[in-house]
Amino acid sequence: MIYFPIELFLIAEPLQIYSPPVMAEVRFQKNSFSEYPQQIRSSTHPFAALYSRQSGYYAVHYKQPGTVAPGAILQLNEGAIAIFPGEPDEPENALGLATTTGTVGPIYTLQPGGSFAVPTGLVFIRFAQGVEVDTQREAIQNAGYEVAQSLSYAPNAAWLRTPSGSLLEALRGISRLESIPHVEAVEPQMLMPNTPR
Repeated sequence: MIYFPIELFLIAEPLQIYSPPVMAEVRFQKNSFSEYPQQIRSSTHPFAALYSRQSGYYAVHYKQPGTVAPGAILQLNEGAIAIFPGEPDEPENALGLATTTGTVGPIYTLQPGGSFAVPTGLVFIRFAQGVEVDTQREAIQNAGYEVAQSLSYAPNAAWLRTPSGSLLEALRGISRLESIPHVEAVEPQMLMPNTPR
């Protein structure tokens, strides 16, 4: 048996156990709308303003205007669209979405400036003067759209939507509309809050 003097243990420094440094918690920002375009041009004009997808907000498109939307930071189109902070799949928002009778979509901001803009799923198209929308219905259908509203005062222009009514399909297909011969303008309908002048 080996004996060590007790003084040796009292003088020696206590044994230290290595532990890795505390790391900051990394939280990746969730993006519920990553399948939507990050940027959308406001028109086919080469110097058109851009809309950029804004994370941290979402819109609920209600089927009935005037819907009460508790927690909304902004309502557009007579209450048919409400903008909420957060992500739609966060637990605190789940109850509100479960009781809504509408669809959820992304929020964009107009660049530069940052005003909220909500896509509606409608897309405006204008053909060259003398080219009527009625003569281009097949090309419009081949691009994945249908005429939602003809304009009697402008037979070369119309509002379009996808047959399914999908907001995602409407935004993704804009380039197909732009490639139709004789198209002069294609613009997604984006609702924005009124700003006093």
